[in-house]
Amino acid sequence: MKVVVAALPGSGKTTLMKMLQERMPNIVIVNVGSAIAKMAMKELKIKSRDELRKVLTVRQQRHFQEAVARKIARMGARDVVIDTHTAVKTPYGFFPGMSETPVHIVKPDAIVVLEFSPRDIIERRRKDKTRKRDDDTEQLLEEHQDASRYFAFGAGQHADAVVKVINLRYRQRRPFEHTMRAADEIVKLFENQGKSS
Repeated sequence: MKVVVAALPGSGKTTLMKMLQERMPNIVIVNVGSAIAKMAMKELKIKSRDELRKVLTVRQQRHFQEAVARKIARMGARDVVIDTHTAVKTPYGFFPGMSETPVHIVKPDAIVVLEFSPRDIIERRRKDKTRKRDDDTEQLLEEHQDASRYFAFGAGQHADAVVKVINLRYRQRRPFEHTMRAADEIVKLFENQGKSS
């Protein structure tokens, strides 16, 4: 089974991926942004992953997305979680992180979109000193989440995939509550797939 997990930059996907790997040690996790950054650093001499969305042209975005999609497709029938963004914020506007061609190549079974309170995303970005994130307003983050949702449904249509939106906009009552809930929902997708096979 191949499951795309998408959320805005700085929302906590990396922490979620670590938790999923602990709970499902046999899954393969592919971080699309890291894979594209590795290729772009080699081919275009880009210095950091955070430069990608500001520097790559639409044509380059397509090229790298399709190259990563081919790598994922070659993984065969293994259980794969694809950590990505369904909407990439660029200087030109939003670009689909899972456009039609990569979606046809990867053929995901499910696309999971995680949505958070913009305030939570801003706070998480401030705490993460390892990355250079955009200083977006709550309104811009909301627009980005809207674009992510729209692009996810478009990708789901092209892939004949289930699209699941997980609403994590509520205030956490304990640390990592959002991460645990998202992990529970994603693990259920894999467990239900096993039951229907």
